[in-house]
Amino acid sequence: MGVKAREIVGKDADRIVKLLNGALADEWLAYYQYWVGSLVVRGPMRPDVQKELKEHADDEFKHANMLADRIVKLGGTPLLNPSDWLKHSKYGYDEPKDAHVLKILRQNIEGEQCAIEAYSNILKVAMDAKDFSTFNMVRKILDDEIGHEQDLQDLENDIKLIGK
Repeated sequence: MGVKAREIVGKDADRIVKLLNGALADEWLAYYQYWVGSLVVRGPMRPDVQKELKEHADDEFKHANMLADRIVKLGGTPLLNPSDWLKHSKYGYDEPKDAHVLKILRQNIEGEQCAIEAYSNILKVAMDAKDFSTFNMVRKILDDEIGHEQDLQDLENDIKLIGK
């Protein structure tokens, strides 16, 4: 980060890096949850659900890249070891033990709701710190997470209507 940009973010840079590393951990776990869910999911509309889960996994991977890049630009270090993901994650990982489409969708809807909450909080911190680069990046990720929640809820509602 340039001198002037660092001056503006100042003392808040370390706090923002910590928050972004937590989000990075959550994104890697979300990526894996979506990816593995797309492999094991079973039930009605499975191809549609698999496609959506794979698309969301790709988005979570992109988010992880965005976060890691921003962490470096803020002078921090992204989490270097996957064993740190659960330690730094705010929301953890929800193993898809029941592969029914409605269970998998519900797990991921709840994950998106956690992400929406987390990114809303990071937005407030970035705005208060006048870190507009982080703010704009997180706003983009938040928009994606809001869309993911809606996509998954639409699928869940469609599946529940089958046979009615």
